[in-house]
Amino acid sequence: MIWLGSCSPAGHSPEPLIVSTPPPTEAAKGPAPELHHNVLGLFDSVAQSVSTMAPTASAVMTIPLVFGSAGNGTWVSYLLATGCTLIVALCIARFAKDSSSPGSLYVYATSSLPPFLGSAAAWALLMAYVASGASVVGGFMHYGNVVLGEFLGFTLPTLVLALVVLAIATWVAYRDVKVSARLMLYIELGSVLMISTVFALILWQHGLHVDVSQFTLKDVHPSGVRLGLVLAMFSLVGFESATTLGEEVRNPLKTIPKAIILSALCSGVFFMMAAYTEVLAFPASAGPLDQSEAPLSVLATVAGVRRLGPVIDICALITMLACTLACATAASRVLLLMGRRGLVPLRLSGIHARNGTPHVAVLATGAAMFVLSVPFALGKVSGETLYDWMGSLSTYGFIAAYALVAVALPIYLRRRQSLTAASVVLSSLAVAAMILVLAGTLYPVPEAPKNWLPYLFLAYILGAAGWNSWQARRAPAGLVPAQAAD
Repeated sequence: MIWLGSCSPAGHSPEPLIVSTPPPTEAAKGPAPELHHNVLGLFDSVAQSVSTMAPTASAVMTIPLVFGSAGNGTWVSYLLATGCTLIVALCIARFAKDSSSPGSLYVYATSSLPPFLGSAAAWALLMAYVASGASVVGGFMHYGNVVLGEFLGFTLPTLVLALVVLAIATWVAYRDVKVSARLMLYIELGSVLMISTVFALILWQHGLHVDVSQFTLKDVHPSGVRLGLVLAMFSLVGFESATTLGEEVRNPLKTIPKAIILSALCSGVFFMMAAYTEVLAFPASAGPLDQSEAPLSVLATVAGVRRLGPVIDICALITMLACTLACATAASRVLLLMGRRGLVPLRLSGIHARNGTPHVAVLATGAAMFVLSVPFALGKVSGETLYDWMGSLSTYGFIAAYALVAVALPIYLRRRQSLTAASVVLSSLAVAAMILVLAGTLYPVPEAPKNWLPYLFLAYILGAAGWNSWQARRAPAGLVPAQAAD
């Protein structure tokens, strides 16, 4: 039996959270390998969340896409996205103060909701991480050839680049979570520092004044801001992925809530600054911001540090790799707990005896990312287009998972006799925020094939529900149902 520490409100004794009981035949073989415990700290937890969000990738690819919809209202889209994210982050952090597990939002949802909704949260979150990984594979395809063209004067087939990033990310996630977590954050910190230097130089050159066109929202339409909000949310989703390291973090009930809030807040501020500065300074002579292959290189030239541009492009390439790795790490932890709960075959919850990583789930996650990216590379779909399509698909998974956790929060707190009016308001605001974002994906109706994505996601969830129904009828007696024990 696997127990996850769970703290109860003051005055109540702690209650264990049962994840699963292995079948007797496996238990008889002796202690099974486990994830490494108490090896990660706050730094590593923030690394996981920040790397999943990939601030550098958003600065070079997502913000220009948001500008294509929102124009001078790009910063407003990011302001709204940051507000929505922080509301959801507070809901998730409240759960994270009481329990920790590799299943993250899935466990939080199943603590209060009916089993079928808890299962839906698990499948939605899995799709979110896998599609995010496939999206940044597209980013790697694009920036790989940008960097090769700048430094070596040639490009490679995008299929080769896709296979390279998938192989490296899967291998590192298979080997060592601590090394991968720290590597991810070091890469992001270096990238964000250089990008912030470019922005600071640009703002210094423009002096102490505001961009009137942006602050008066010149030529901005509400529908454009709403469409921009959806893409801006893609920049921030993944802030909660530190929760997937619940069994590997030291003092997780304090560390993980801090990591969630810090990741959402700091990244939101960075994105708003980046959006404002890119729209302010991008030169008309370079064409529209959303059509530039390497907008940060252009801005580095504007800032007078032209040599920093290619370095930022290299960092953007590396951060795409880091984000693919972070998504593989997060998705494999969710898949691990789904295996323990009987939602997927139990062998997917296997732990490598030496590495202490969910190696089977990592390989399965890598294969899923392969399916969502390599066929498009074979079909000559550009990296930028793949980034846009898969990023939009992942947003549906995050929206569904966030909304279900927000709905579960007041039910969870009521059962623990700690429900407050503030908690009800927080939950209601989080659900409303996710409905607002979802509405932006549906109207105005986006162009094909993005107009089909919500229906594909719905078909995926219904298919998963059918799979779980079939599995439940043939599940071994030793497995605990998907509903968390309370």
